[in-house]
Amino acid sequence: MLDHVSSRRAFLATGVAGATLVAASGALAAPAVRRMAARAGAAPLPRMPVRQVRTDYLDIGYHQAGPDNGRPVILLHGFPYDIHSYVEVAPMLAARGLRVIVPYLRGHGTTRLRVPATPRAGQQAAIGEDVIALMDGLHIPEAVLAGYDWGGRAACVVAAVRPSRCIGLVSVNSYLIQDIAHATAPLAAPVEWGLWYQYYFQTERGRAGLEANRRDIARILWKNNSPTWQFDEQTFARAAEAFDNPDYVDVVIHSYRHRLGLAPGYPLHEATENKLAALPPITVPAITLDGTADGVVPATDGKASADRFTGPRSHRQIPGVGHNLPQEAPAAFADAVTELVRGGKWRT
Repeated sequence: MLDHVSSRRAFLATGVAGATLVAASGALAAPAVRRMAARAGAAPLPRMPVRQVRTDYLDIGYHQAGPDNGRPVILLHGFPYDIHSYVEVAPMLAARGLRVIVPYLRGHGTTRLRVPATPRAGQQAAIGEDVIALMDGLHIPEAVLAGYDWGGRAACVVAAVRPSRCIGLVSVNSYLIQDIAHATAPLAAPVEWGLWYQYYFQTERGRAGLEANRRDIARILWKNNSPTWQFDEQTFARAAEAFDNPDYVDVVIHSYRHRLGLAPGYPLHEATENKLAALPPITVPAITLDGTADGVVPATDGKASADRFTGPRSHRQIPGVGHNLPQEAPAAFADAVTELVRGGKWRT
């Protein structure tokens, strides 16, 4: 719950549950991927080394780049993707003097829920609260938050409910807080067709299918979500390692069942979820981006969501780019983040 963050911050400051940073120094460079690359005669793809930080509920894996004293920016990935969506964006921003944090979302990569009894929640309140917990664990009072898909939603949650922690927001596909009360209202037929996996996951057959075929399902989504993106098998395999997280299936299934109103939220996140039910406006400066080749969320002119942004907001279309916008158009994404950093009203 975002309301308990203040007490959590005080608790963390005592050092009792302070940040524990562990560099992974090559641990993510899977031998199988290296062998595959060697056989194919290709050099292994660049990897983003990972550290760990403990919060009340999570052990969060994150990549950090840039100077420790740089203005912080937090880059948040989507489903079914991983931190390597920012493999080009992160060094661009680090070279501009920014402190870049790229965490694995819950259920992905090296991020783990610490206590077995903690609900494996995937609801929007949970992923937003995780961002605040990460910031507390790393002693970051405020940051520019940027993301797409699940990560864009997490950033929107923080920007709307805890704007004092968010200097600016970059969100692909505009306002992403879910209107769960009206989740049963149908969308246009082509959009519904693209959401096949969300309906599949409502069934126990879908849960079993995700457990058994998580990579195959992800590969189909990558292709459908970004029809113009010609990714190779190495690129996919690097990201797919994140799906081996033991919480992956539970978190993903709860996310898609909750957003359609077919699974209840968990009490741990109820206070934040109640605030989100009012669809609170985003008051911080924002840049929203749409890829014109997005296969799951059609690009718009941004006007339909304009009333959800009461602060300064710029909406941009990125030609020929699909759903995984930061990996497909890293320069455009990095430039949007940089613009908000430079224009932000930072506390001194």
